[in-house]
Amino acid sequence: MLGDMVESAAPVYALLTDGTAVAIREVLPADLDAVHKLHRDMSPENLYLRFFGISPRIADEVAARLCREPGPDHAVLGAWLAGELIGVGEYDRTATAGEAEIALAVADRMHNRGVGTLLLEHLVSLARSRGLVAFRAETLAQNVAMARVFACAGLPVDRRTVNGVVEVTIPLTGDGTYLDAVAERERLADVESLRHLLCPASVAVVGAGRRAGSVGGAILRNLLAGGFGGRVYAVNPNAGRELAGVPCFPSVSALPEGPDLAVIATPPDVIAEVAEECGRRGVRSLVVITSGLHGSALPGTCRRYGMRLVGPNCFGIANTAVRLDATFAARAARAGRAGVVVQSGGIGIALRDHLSRLDIGVSTFVSTGDKYDVSSNDLLLWWESDPATRLGVLYLESFGNPRKFSRTARRLGRRMPLLTVVAGRSAAGHRAAASHTAAAATPAVTQEALFQQAGVIAAAGLGELLDTATLLAHQPLPAGPRVAVVSNAGGAGVLAADACADAGLTAAALGDATVRELTGLLPPGAACAGPVDTTAAIDPGRFTRCLDIVAADLGVDAVIAIVVPTAASDLVSAVTTGGTARPLAAVVLGQDETVRARPGPGGRRVPSYAFPEHAARAVARAWSYRRWLDRPQGREPDLGAITASPVARIIQDALARSPEGDWLSPADCMDVLTAYGIPVIEWRRASSADEAVRAAAGLCGHVALKAHVPGLVHKSDAGAVALDLHGEPDVRHAYTRFVDLFGDRLRGVLVQRMARTGVEVLCGVVQEPVFGPLVVFGLGGVTTDVLEDRSARLTPLTDLDAAELIRSIRGAPLLFGHRGAPAVDTAALEDTLLRLSRLADDHPEIAEIDLNPIIARPDGVTAVDARIHVLPQRRWDPHLRRLR
Repeated sequence: MLGDMVESAAPVYALLTDGTAVAIREVLPADLDAVHKLHRDMSPENLYLRFFGISPRIADEVAARLCREPGPDHAVLGAWLAGELIGVGEYDRTATAGEAEIALAVADRMHNRGVGTLLLEHLVSLARSRGLVAFRAETLAQNVAMARVFACAGLPVDRRTVNGVVEVTIPLTGDGTYLDAVAERERLADVESLRHLLCPASVAVVGAGRRAGSVGGAILRNLLAGGFGGRVYAVNPNAGRELAGVPCFPSVSALPEGPDLAVIATPPDVIAEVAEECGRRGVRSLVVITSGLHGSALPGTCRRYGMRLVGPNCFGIANTAVRLDATFAARAARAGRAGVVVQSGGIGIALRDHLSRLDIGVSTFVSTGDKYDVSSNDLLLWWESDPATRLGVLYLESFGNPRKFSRTARRLGRRMPLLTVVAGRSAAGHRAAASHTAAAATPAVTQEALFQQAGVIAAAGLGELLDTATLLAHQPLPAGPRVAVVSNAGGAGVLAADACADAGLTAAALGDATVRELTGLLPPGAACAGPVDTTAAIDPGRFTRCLDIVAADLGVDAVIAIVVPTAASDLVSAVTTGGTARPLAAVVLGQDETVRARPGPGGRRVPSYAFPEHAARAVARAWSYRRWLDRPQGREPDLGAITASPVARIIQDALARSPEGDWLSPADCMDVLTAYGIPVIEWRRASSADEAVRAAAGLCGHVALKAHVPGLVHKSDAGAVALDLHGEPDVRHAYTRFVDLFGDRLRGVLVQRMARTGVEVLCGVVQEPVFGPLVVFGLGGVTTDVLEDRSARLTPLTDLDAAELIRSIRGAPLLFGHRGAPAVDTAALEDTLLRLSRLADDHPEIAEIDLNPIIARPDGVTAVDARIHVLPQRRWDPHLRRLR
């Protein structure tokens, strides 16, 4: 289920099709005049199409109805532009359970700008969060505009025409078709809103100064030096009428026009005033360089006037396609193919310089700084529409909407490589947690799960990122992991082969014909089977020929060529001119830079590394990306009937008893799992020794007793578990021991049939406050904390995600028939993970789920212990169109 939407007077902001920002919020009784004016000003034709007739009392009647007190049976949302109500959307529950009747009305002048569609999306999100499953609507057959809104929404629509009235039924599904339609509308609107920012016709630098070292002055000089073709203004009350050869004005209000972009580099105490002035003057976008604006009203000002905002505390922006350099960098970025978005200005400077040096260059550059508005998600959408961008480079320290990032990156990653650095990998980033599942969800694990699912190439550091970017920018992707190593020094070849193995690549087995040809070409003493050692006596011509022969071998997917420069022969040029049939990475031992882009044949450059391990890791990253591209995208399978309502009641009751959150009772945990079809061991609850004895007898055989003691999480450590009990004496003795241990804290016991032996695994979920639910899988039982063998993926899981979770742990062979043991039912394990994913998505109040162990056997899986922690949580819809 998708999450909440606007259930208060606090607005959220979203973009219309032309990039204009509007506020969406619930309509309240205080909005009576605004609603009345909206309907009073509608044309007769508009009123007729909406209300099937015209009456002088329509505005009064509709305003009174729409502005009644909010309630669970109805909802009214309004869209405001610059403080004026421009559209309303409403629904009222019908007599049919789970159904509501919907209606939309939009001001005449705002037709065909996406107001109705945007209101519909927000109503759909709100209705889903309240348990509605379908909308109904009635429109006149001639109301083409409304028919188009329903038809293009991306939801299934059932129509029936009776006497000129079209009756529409819209099931509120949350499938990929609808999300794809919403995402495409968001992309188009977002790109339009960024056009004034990244392709402005006019720019004003507010705070430009004459003195050396002035940030504003440096930005102005870079704009002019870069050859920006638009109109440029300086704003400084103390700089006269001209500054650096451009007109200077004392204030934004005095500008001859409202520029598309204002770059602000003024002291913090005047930022609010300057932003307000920009809004009044009609500025379309702001870049705020200034830092120290904690608790600033800046976002509200930008929203009110519909200005997009980069920063504050940022380094600036650049778009080489229009020769825009609104940064204070010491050197201009070379025009090229890499889009760059960073939060850290310092890292941004370094990346710009290195990408320029490596002949990759920059298409667009945005330093988001404190990221009050424009974020990496916006830049992904821009790059998707930008023909100049062929490679995306991101350095992110936080994510505003990881779900949206993942969905957009998955789509964009199939068109171009996206690279990033995993930040926050140290032990200092680990968070304390009560369950094994939550303990596994470190910031690094969560980021890596996000990047892996989205196909983003995540490097361990900036150096590795640049190594990989150079290979991806200048060489084709390898078709497989088989790498041939060619070197003029045997030891260097051995090191390269080891580096390839460490990176997950395999040594290519050269064919017999290739070995024979190399034997006839290379000097005596050469090693021809691989790694190929040409010996130091090789001349450049034969070395190049050797590379060509090796690259032509059908068993080779990529070539790493290594040279050690000697006085006898300079092979540096030779190493970059051969092997063109396959991706080629060169290693020149002793070169100054860690990576260079050397000229190669046909105008294609060859990445040249200082060390073999750098080349190997870059090739491995490229192969990983190729593997992701070739991988099917997966689907969210139909899990059949799931009874979510009992789970919602269990959670609501628990939070009513403990408003700050609590662990569910063992019996409630089992009921939750059963409702979602997750297999659990047969069990009974008991609140006395006699009940426990009767429950054990009913289960027939050996049983386990588990004490229910509120607040006790790790029961085994506290002596709250008794295993392998058989007969009345064992059961009664175990219950009595629990009473002696826990006294009045004991709330009863769970009596379970003893599970048959199998492979013990851990399945769990933790709700990350930023990333959303994270599903964790690993070996379970007593090995959980010792081996720390776990993998993780973010929800919603696809069938392929679930399969990869199981196969990506080190202990996976135990599940697939290790040393003759029968393989477990991995399909049942995958199904359990998919159901956990759905459970976590449906109920964001579930903070942690820890199923440890689950017994996996050839004939299925069984959960024998479960812990579920619930916390009060505001529902939200991560896919809803809205600005930060």
